[in-house]
Amino acid sequence: MHAPVLVLKDSLKCESGSKVHHANIQASKSVADIIRTTLGPRSMLKMLLDAGGGIVVTNDGNAILRELDLSHPAAKSMIELSRTQDEEVGDGTTSVIILAGEMLHVSEACIEKNYHPSVICRAYNQALEDAIAVLDKIAMSVDVNDRPAMLGLVKSCIATKFTSQFGDLIADLAIDATMTVGVDVGPGLREVDIKKYIKVEKVPGCQLEDSRVLKGVMINKDVVAPGKMRRKILNPRIILLGCPLEYKKGENQTNAELVKEEDWGVLLKMEEEYIENLCAQILKFKPDLVITEKGLGDLACHFLSKAGVSTIRRLRKTDNNRIAKACGAVVLNKPDELQESDVGTGAGLFEVRKIGDEFFAFIDNCKVPKACTVLLRGASKDLLNEVERNLQDAMSVAQNIIENPKLVPSGGASELTVSATLKQKSSSVEGIEKWPYEAAAIAFEAIPRTLAQNCGVNVIRTMTALQGKHANGENPWIGIDGNTGAIVDMKEKKYGMHIM
Repeated sequence: MHAPVLVLKDSLKCESGSKVHHANIQASKSVADIIRTTLGPRSMLKMLLDAGGGIVVTNDGNAILRELDLSHPAAKSMIELSRTQDEEVGDGTTSVIILAGEMLHVSEACIEKNYHPSVICRAYNQALEDAIAVLDKIAMSVDVNDRPAMLGLVKSCIATKFTSQFGDLIADLAIDATMTVGVDVGPGLREVDIKKYIKVEKVPGCQLEDSRVLKGVMINKDVVAPGKMRRKILNPRIILLGCPLEYKKGENQTNAELVKEEDWGVLLKMEEEYIENLCAQILKFKPDLVITEKGLGDLACHFLSKAGVSTIRRLRKTDNNRIAKACGAVVLNKPDELQESDVGTGAGLFEVRKIGDEFFAFIDNCKVPKACTVLLRGASKDLLNEVERNLQDAMSVAQNIIENPKLVPSGGASELTVSATLKQKSSSVEGIEKWPYEAAAIAFEAIPRTLAQNCGVNVIRTMTALQGKHANGENPWIGIDGNTGAIVDMKEKKYGMHIM
């Protein structure tokens, strides 16, 4: 016999088979159990210490899992799943982890019966296709121009969050912001890019009720020369630049050999003429405000302030793009390419205001703003951080409704309808895939069961009653009231819907 070939180090251990499957399932269940109590209106907040030693108080599944330092690869995959859900959908980060943990938990019985993982995955994929078909069937359309309906839908998303105690405030902010930046891309189609064109600015102080959506953009900058430049301009003409307004320095070490004493004066004069020429090209279009992403030298500042032009320098590219969208300007990299159409004339007001200890520049009252800033005020940074997380979820929900206006019942009603339908269909599934398919159907009951647990009601009695009402498939809108644990018709309940 040949001697065994060692590929790994002696200190490393390689495991495979059902032992690893069980370990992965246990790790995933542990992650799901951590955030199980944060589901629904009766969810509990978690208090965590972040890497920097700060305190995070939240019931947002993704925010909690993001702070966990885990070493198990299966547990890390669960956290990645939550992060993907947060990026793609913006809400449902807790639900997706609970559902994934339950899917793995019910597959454990199949693994003990020596089912191959490929068979289980095949059955799960079939169950997924059938579940999507069921949701399409029970979904109802919504009119995105119906403000009360939109408000109710967004409130159903944040009803489980910390900010639900502030009434319609966050929902109103989310709807106003997403409606502002929505762009028509075809007949009946709208595109909303909340990451690019909505900026959330958190300023401690005042009350949360003082938060508002600006009809324009707000940046944490002051004018370059406060004493010489105007801090308030009505109907400003705005020019946006992506290039520096100062003498261009050599990329490598540059040597200049001066023979005569007058040559030094000539060199300085050349620099001055270059800057003066740059400013002349800009001043030709009679701007009131010039904003550049790069530097702005003292000489350029002198020429522009002399002409009564206010300037802001070293702005982030993302902020510059938002200003361009808000006031209708075009960001240029060469002043000599400037045209009248590149000048932004859509803003109604430019003003620099002092809030707390810092100066903020407001480009507000825009005619047709396609970018905006949400100004959040509040008592403390911890409060503002949690409000921002809730607002991001609410804006994502509003974005999803605008892009795909379809709704399904919440309160576990959709999950129970899918579960009941899959159980009925499992009898027609051929071969050994029938049992994993049926297990997937049972896994969907995890959401209503967790809602009932978090309400503190009798879980067995509530689940039995719900299963009885969904058994014949005639009551897809029967679910759990997340506050009281009572069985209700979600159509009659004001905010009993989820986006698809």
